[in-house]
Amino acid sequence: MGNRDLYYGDVPKYARPFVLVGNHGTYLLHDLGRMGVFLFNSLIGIFKGPFRFRELLKQLHFIGAGSVAVIFFTALSSGMVLGLQGYYSLNKFGAEGMLGSAVSLTLIMELGPVLTALMVTGRAGSAMCAEIGIMRISEQIDALECMAIDPFRYLISPKFVATLISVPLLTAMFDVVGIFGGYLAGVKLMGVNSGSFFSGMEQSVTNHDINLGVTKSFVFALLVAWVCTGRGYFVQSIRGAGFGAESVSKVTTQAVVISSISVLVFDYLLTAILL
Repeated sequence: MGNRDLYYGDVPKYARPFVLVGNHGTYLLHDLGRMGVFLFNSLIGIFKGPFRFRELLKQLHFIGAGSVAVIFFTALSSGMVLGLQGYYSLNKFGAEGMLGSAVSLTLIMELGPVLTALMVTGRAGSAMCAEIGIMRISEQIDALECMAIDPFRYLISPKFVATLISVPLLTAMFDVVGIFGGYLAGVKLMGVNSGSFFSGMEQSVTNHDINLGVTKSFVFALLVAWVCTGRGYFVQSIRGAGFGAESVSKVTTQAVVISSISVLVFDYLLTAILL
């Protein structure tokens, strides 16, 4: 009798797909429940003293300052591409003067928060997941619990706070650099009038648009910190992850994928609700 028959026991073959669906559904509900408890404990750990300000500064340097270069070049290239494509699209209708409005609204409401979150996920989120996963499989987190040290306050909460601070600031930087890139491409390269570029931007961008971008950046920051740290924390109990170093690599990949998908899904939900 093979392992597959042992897994299903005496269940008839025609009923095995239902068992498989039930097992996956139960696992997903269990995983969602423990991730919810993990998020609650991580947020509570922020308010438990003494708070590790030195660790917070370290994470701010790693997540925020360490991501400045990749955010700068991503924003500059995205803004220049928007400037070129926007010019060729608007030129068909003789509306080149609206280029500043198109570039600024696209960056502030959409591309700025989304691309910043994706870049931070790939660079810092994966590292946070791998770090916590290694600490879990090497029993360092278990040692903290044996010493009556709250692992959430000690490890997770500083990462949450640093991400919540860094991502909105990086998003603001992305918007400014991206608009500058659109200015370079549209005004300096394609000859759009500088006054009309900034005038269109000033007339079209409202406080509501800025608030939408800021709200998205905070939500995306929470999602990235939650998924990446949570996957690393539960590395030993995630189905199909394997054991040892292999489990950390698989879970890190899973964390990046889930975080990226979550950012895109919540981007649509927030836009539909708040726009």
